[in-house]
Amino acid sequence: MRHAGFVLVGGNSTRMGRDKALLDYRGRALAAHVAEPVRDAAGSVRLIGPPERYAGLGYEVIPDIEPGCGPLGGIRTALTVSEAEWNLVVACDMPSLSSEFLRGLLVEAEQSEADALMPSSPAGLAEPLCAVYRRNCLSAVEAALRDGRRKTSDGFRGMRLIRRDTPVATWFENMNTPEEWDGHLKTHG
Repeated sequence: MRHAGFVLVGGNSTRMGRDKALLDYRGRALAAHVAEPVRDAAGSVRLIGPPERYAGLGYEVIPDIEPGCGPLGGIRTALTVSEAEWNLVVACDMPSLSSEFLRGLLVEAEQSEADALMPSSPAGLAEPLCAVYRRNCLSAVEAALRDGRRKTSDGFRGMRLIRRDTPVATWFENMNTPEEWDGHLKTHG
């Protein structure tokens, strides 16, 4: 298996006030909408989060190895259960991503000598929750979590990381508050 896809759905959604992964987006749950281009690009998709909350979405749901570790914990779980060399990991709240863009990330990662490929928004911000990770990143991620570091960027210290500039800011537009969600629906709904 060359690559696998994962969507992180286990967040608390505290600023949203309700579960982002289950928000209705174009007639289905937001997580299911995001899972489609991930599956199309990677050839498979599994959700990382509590199975009791997301089993009804129609995808295999893998529980976090250690709940409460944030997105870095979700990446750890994905890399632990994956049998693939390259793993596409995407947050559940990026509905504007396309399978073509995600497939391009996988191809570029596979052709590189890097451990991970992380796109950057037009503003230059790294997007670790829309990235491709080689399975060997697992040891660095586990070390960060063992040391109590939960910031996503802390999990990739010392690894060969490629940053890819991307021209479209809306690909990474995520919704963390009801106002951001309403704004997205008005613009892209």
